[in-house]
Amino acid sequence: MAGQNQSQCHYGEIMEFFYNNSSQKKDEWDSTQLILVQVVGSLFCCFILVSNAMVIAAVITNKRFHYPFYYLLANLAASDFLAGIAYVYLMFNTGPVSRLLTVKGYFIRQGLLDTSLSASLANLLVIALERYISVMNWKVHSNLTKRRVTLLIVLVWAISIFMGAVPSLGWHCICNLEDCSQLAPIFSRSYLIFWSVSNLIVFLVMVCIYMRIYMYVKKKTSVLNPHTSGSINRKRTPIKLIKTVMTVLGAFVICWTPGLVVLLLDGLHCEKCQVMLFKRWLLLLAVLNSVMNPCIYSYKDEEMWTTFKNLLRCIGNGTRRQRSSRANARPLSSAQDTGNSQPPSDETKSDEQGILKT
Repeated sequence: MAGQNQSQCHYGEIMEFFYNNSSQKKDEWDSTQLILVQVVGSLFCCFILVSNAMVIAAVITNKRFHYPFYYLLANLAASDFLAGIAYVYLMFNTGPVSRLLTVKGYFIRQGLLDTSLSASLANLLVIALERYISVMNWKVHSNLTKRRVTLLIVLVWAISIFMGAVPSLGWHCICNLEDCSQLAPIFSRSYLIFWSVSNLIVFLVMVCIYMRIYMYVKKKTSVLNPHTSGSINRKRTPIKLIKTVMTVLGAFVICWTPGLVVLLLDGLHCEKCQVMLFKRWLLLLAVLNSVMNPCIYSYKDEEMWTTFKNLLRCIGNGTRRQRSSRANARPLSSAQDTGNSQPPSDETKSDEQGILKT
């Protein structure tokens, strides 16, 4: 890059120059379509941000989640949270607006998406390794210390940020227009090949890890003696966690594999593949993946769903107390909250204790 003549580079051009170079037709967006996409997309993104923030809050507040697996799961939710931010930025910089972006603005838009994808993929790989270690020792949770988990989380984000910044660091086609891809007009086709192949390989590795875990668990449970039924219930917990992660992984592979295949075809310069026809649908699949993950957590993990309900209950109670001038003056007892002088019932006490535990 440094040895090239800067006069052959096109850093000062807006993105329309590169879209025209890649023979991309102008997006036929009218104002109604654009507003509809932004409104619907904003609703999805709000759900992504709120639901994944709740997953992180649940892991922080519930002591039953203070284990390596759930710390990594919270980090996966953080990557989905970043994806929600990336989709918001993308929605308001798409259509005709995308052609008016500067090179720097386009790198930021794509860098956010690539970083969130890399973080999700790296988190899933680390979770797969954590599950492998714990299951092979037939334990609910691995023996990873908090320090090691913290280092893993930092490593995940360091790698993800680097992967998202690689094109802006020099692996682009701004100085070699003949190498530009069609889907990402300032990305080199060689980079798209590297990106898609490396991610597909990681997919394959994770699938192999979980197939190994599944076969081991199936073999282990089949040799348990009938009289150990009391301990089987205790050992079902790691199996439940495996099912949760396998469902998350399955959704991730289904939502992202088509996009990676199309990127690979674009990188290979497949002119007959008509990759532009799938662009919007593949982006919709990516958005759906970030929507699905919190739903999978709550559906597959009863404790997570219970924590969600308790968090919402606490938020609701806090909102009502803020609206009450009496609550702002002094703490209210349970009897005052209900408007009578009777002591709280045992059922009310148990509910309050359940909230406090989480």
